[in-house]
Amino acid sequence: MEAHPDSQRVMDLVKRLARPPFETQTPAAAREVYRAGRAVMQPETPDVAERRDLVMPGPTGELPLRLYRGLGTQPSDKLPVLVYFHGGGWVIGDRDTHDVPCAWIANAAKCAVVSVEYRLAPENKFPAAVDDAIAATKWVAANAEALGVDRMRIAVGGDSAGGNLAAVVALTARESGPKLCYQLLIYPAVDFTHDYEGDDRFKTDVTLTAAAVLYFREHYLRDIADHTDWRASPLAAASHAGLPPATLITAGLDPLHDEGVAYKEKLEAAGVKVIYRHHLGQLHGFLTMSSFIAAAQPEAEASALELRAAFDAVA
Repeated sequence: MEAHPDSQRVMDLVKRLARPPFETQTPAAAREVYRAGRAVMQPETPDVAERRDLVMPGPTGELPLRLYRGLGTQPSDKLPVLVYFHGGGWVIGDRDTHDVPCAWIANAAKCAVVSVEYRLAPENKFPAAVDDAIAATKWVAANAEALGVDRMRIAVGGDSAGGNLAAVVALTARESGPKLCYQLLIYPAVDFTHDYEGDDRFKTDVTLTAAAVLYFREHYLRDIADHTDWRASPLAAASHAGLPPATLITAGLDPLHDEGVAYKEKLEAAGVKVIYRHHLGQLHGFLTMSSFIAAAQPEAEASALELRAAFDAVA
């Protein structure tokens, strides 16, 4: 597949800087490289009405969060809220690497966003990130009054590994709450049984190669039995009926594209309304490459408007 000119610029830059592939690095080194890359690939975080770091009691200790309130909102407003899980293969990434898109969404949707810094692998293997994501969503609902958010208008979202966690939280919340009104799934990872090694399209050049996907999988999961656990592979859940509506985004230069499409089809077959957009020729992770990829901010803002419409439908 031909790369979009913006994505080609990113690939050329990565080659020129000779960034080592993720699969050749220790997790600690990969985190530093990823953090440095996001600083180059993104502009300064836009202003919001409020941006505040918080901590919550997690399953095994304190979890860091970041609360955003969109421009134009008032401190007294009880805002709808998106609980957001950052991407990074469950191994890399944090609140800071995804600061910019979270601020964009808060501003465009006129909502609150709570970004969750869940525990990372391999220090904390599956299902630690899942447990943290579920706990954070429940905590936001339980503390809605103190946070200034509306417990009846809660959505979940995330990109890549974060999209996986959002999908799993939506499945869990269907049974045990809190009631969710939307899912924002940005190039999500939803199927650990997929044969990445057999796909020649993503061997080299792209920012997320098949080898990198396998690197993240091996660090995140405990053993092969986890591959088919629906909490790791939400595509494998017994039923997707009764889930909240979704926006689902895929990118063309992305080894996760096919499973994203499969998840869209699984949701639609279960009667879930899905707004789907495919970004032909764009790289996995393009939302956090907005200094180079012009489609990033418009996509975040388009998704935010769909999120806002879902919030308004509940109000």
